[in-house]
Formats: sequence, C-alpha cells, structure tokens
Amino acid sequence: MADERSLIEQAIQGDTGAFEQLVLQHQKAVYNLALRMAGNPEDAQDLAQEAFLKAWRGLKFFQFESAFSTWLYRLTSNTCIDFLRKQKKQKQVSTTFLNEDEEAEEYSLPDPEPLPEEQVLMQEQKEEIARAMDRLEVEYREILTLRVIQGLSYIEIGDILGLKEGTVKSRLARAREKIRRELLQTGNKNLEISSSYHRKGEDV
Repeated sequence: MADERSLIEQAIQGDTGAFEQLVLQHQKAVYNLALRMAGNPEDAQDLAQEAFLKAWRGLKFFQFESAFSTWLYRLTSNTCIDFLRKQKKQKQVSTTFLNEDEEAEEYSLPDPEPLPEEQVLMQEQKEEIARAMDRLEVEYREILTLRVIQGLSYIEIGDILGLKEGTVKSRLARAREKIRRELLQTGNKNLEISSSYHRKGEDV
C-alpha cells in the first residue's frame, strides 16, 4: 500500500482512487468527531461526507505543513461548527463511538472492574456531563470534544483550531469552569470533567 504522502500527491493530481484510500483510512475518525459534535448519526454522516467533499475540493491547497489528519480534523470541525450555528441551537454531545467492528458503542469512563452500583453512578455522571456540555457555547463544546473525547494534545488542538497553545489551555479551563458551575447548580459538587488521556509534559 502506498504511503499517505504518495496518496495525497496522487489525489492532488486528480486520482480518485488514491483519495478513496485516504477516505478509508480516516473516515472512522472523521465520523466520530462529527458524531460527538452534532449529537446524532444522521447529521454526523452528512457532515462527514461534506467534510470529505471539502477535502477533495481543497486538496490542492494542502501544503504538507501539518499532518493530513490535522488538516482533515480542521475541515471537519469547521463544518460541524457552521452546521451548529445555522441550527441556532445547542445539540447534545453524543457519547457514542464506532468500535473496531463498526458498531456503535457508548463512551465510558475508565474503570477496570466497577461494581454494579458504581456502573450506575458512572452512567449518571456521564449523562450529567453530556447535559452540561450541551449547554456550552459551540467553541467550548468543540474544544472539550477534541481534548476529552478525542484525546488530542494542546498542540494538536491548536493546529486544528488555529489557536496558540496558551489560548487552547485558557479556553479549555473556561469550558471546564462553565461545566463545573452547571454541575454545582444541579447538586453535583464532586463531579468534574477531565481528560482520560495523559500526555507526557501536559497537565490534564
């Protein structure tokens, strides 16, 4: 199989077969991002297709200055934001993802062997966090999705959103503070949202 750069170069020259291979390599990640931003499979499918269409049309402008996945994430993220703003309403953040068998599963908080009562509590917490994220402005929900759900680093998020690392951190902090206040208002004093992914040299 050709490496990604070769596929990109071939696609830039109009090779639809090469672009189809790129789509196959990245369609799961793109759909998952769209699903968590849009909140339902139907819109996510449409948004993912729109993002790939934009990628095909704009591929000639890709300069290899960033990873192709970062460029594609940026297109997908912007497509989702445009869609949400046109809807003029906040949609619930989906907690589903596609597993290796392409089946929908719920995103769960990490716990090796939770007891039954702990599973109930975890589900309630997850749903409360999703509702809190649902009440955030689009830009805050977006950055939490990229960090907490996608597990991207501050640098990767900055590349996608066109922000400096310090701005990413401050916006993420504001988003978490907004959620903390929402949870306090609903009586969840001890519930916090944080990344399940630890990056060397980064705080969570």
